[in-house]
Amino acid sequence: MDRKRVSLEEIRALAARYRQQGKQIVFTNGCFDILHAGHVTYLARAKACGDILVLGLNSDMSVRGIKGDKRPVIDEDQRACVMAALAVVDHVVLFDEPDPESLIEAVVPHVLVKGADWPEDQIIGGDFVKANQGRVERIAFEEDISTTRIIKRIGKRFYGAS
Repeated sequence: MDRKRVSLEEIRALAARYRQQGKQIVFTNGCFDILHAGHVTYLARAKACGDILVLGLNSDMSVRGIKGDKRPVIDEDQRACVMAALAVVDHVVLFDEPDPESLIEAVVPHVLVKGADWPEDQIIGGDFVKANQGRVERIAFEEDISTTRIIKRIGKRFYGAS
């Protein structure tokens, strides 16, 4: 699994090699805090868009900047370990920035995948991918499944929090 966890420099070289081999590179990103069935379904659908799935994983610092000081629940090393264990994920790259734009530019994926909750014109990296003859795919999320809902359910069931 550790071979799946790579640095920015490593993924840049791997992506160049995959392109030379004619493989279709798919990129997606997210926090993936408390992995759930919705995440797994989404990642399987992303992988089906090509040959190699590169997952940009928000670091703890990045998650805190996006979701607040109480997140992530699971630290970045554990999240990266879990994500790397998934058969559909070929590479995991942690990033500290609030968005994955520089990572997308390093990978130059053939397909950029995001949730359908994002309008295509607001998907970071979409213009870059399309300018490099790639495409953007939007995948619908599983209904009623989210990390935030899981956290709230745990709070309510075990601590009486609402």
